[in-house]
Amino acid sequence: MPEFLDLHSKTTKVLRALVETAMRRHGLHQGQDHLLAALWERDGSTPGEIAAALHVTTPTVVKMATRMSAVGLLTRSRDERDSRLVRLWLTDAGRALREPVEAERRSLEEKITADLTEDERHQLMIALTKVYKSGSGLL
Repeated sequence: MPEFLDLHSKTTKVLRALVETAMRRHGLHQGQDHLLAALWERDGSTPGEIAAALHVTTPTVVKMATRMSAVGLLTRSRDERDSRLVRLWLTDAGRALREPVEAERRSLEEKITADLTEDERHQLMIALTKVYKSGSGLL
């Protein structure tokens, strides 16, 4: 396997495990922090709008929303103007997770990058952005 792809795969697995463990402390499953973040920025979005923002499929968002609704983090309601659309709205419990989840993610990022200098962090972000754009262009 090419060196970059091998290292990226290993890194992704480690990071995913760390984030999953951190988010479980807040009662969240994988990816739910991203759905919450989308609603923190734009409460009342449709599953399709969230899916587009997160680069996932609408059924993925619907499944997550069902699970999150069951535990009281969000509610669903029909759009007032177009009853075919469903909108997702945060509950007080969903809004209350913003501060602890964002703090947890910042803390995890600081720990993961602790051995990097500020310049190395900056260069890493530039390089990852370029890799992301290049890879997205191949899809």
